[in-house]
Amino acid sequence: MNALVIGSFYSLIALGYSMVYGIIQLLNFAHGDVYMVGAFVGYGVLSAMSGAPLFVGLGAAFLFASLATGLLGLGVERIAYRPLLQSSRLVMLITAIGVSLVLENGVMLALGPSFRVMPVELPRSGLSLFGADVTYAQLAIIATSVGLMLLLDAFVRRTLYGKAMRAIAVNPTATALMGIPVHRVIALTFFIGSFLAGSAGVLAGVYYGKINFMMGFIVGLKAFTASVLGGIGSLPGAMLGGYLLGFLETFGAAALGGEWKDVFAFVILILILTLKPTGLLGRTGTERV
Repeated sequence: MNALVIGSFYSLIALGYSMVYGIIQLLNFAHGDVYMVGAFVGYGVLSAMSGAPLFVGLGAAFLFASLATGLLGLGVERIAYRPLLQSSRLVMLITAIGVSLVLENGVMLALGPSFRVMPVELPRSGLSLFGADVTYAQLAIIATSVGLMLLLDAFVRRTLYGKAMRAIAVNPTATALMGIPVHRVIALTFFIGSFLAGSAGVLAGVYYGKINFMMGFIVGLKAFTASVLGGIGSLPGAMLGGYLLGFLETFGAAALGGEWKDVFAFVILILILTLKPTGLLGRTGTERV
């Protein structure tokens, strides 16, 4: 159950990495910090609604934080990335690192460097499953995450904007010549990816109980590892990679000790980049001339 919960967080964040990379070939290393901002927005909403029933406060925090981070993603795309779309990938990568530092230090200056404790505590009631205690909160987190992933999959496969996203991923120039508003679709991609990262931030903050301005750094790198593991640019690969990394990390930490879990995750990244750079579900692309 721990692996499924952790994998849910990784998958939601990894989807943002894969969506953005699939469309504009950008490794958006600021994405983990969007997850952190979502946790802090959720904290603020829960603090303001401390007298409300638990599920009302959680629902409001989840919705408001997800929308806020979605709008943050729109702003970052418009201000930082859109003017550089014709630049080299190195310039875009350096810009993404700069945006990450701005978000981290901005939250630190505004709210302080100390850990914040979430003003709510999830109920510990649950059931026994194959000898393990499973809480209803864990089941709710997994169900919410899987539901969001299924909605995203349906959106990309069955809607007009989803088809536009897939077209841009194949050939953005030809897509623009066909009259599709490329910049609008890219902005929508950032909104959706940031929305999912913010939702993961709220869920993780409530689940673990503590948040900090640096919480998105390591989690963002692990979500990037998950997207590479599954095949960066592939949405099913991001989902698979997130859960697979959650299982590998959890069982690896159980075998070697909890202090090794971060090392274990990044060893997996090195092995994947060395042995199968395209990931489990990624495909090798060919350059058209």
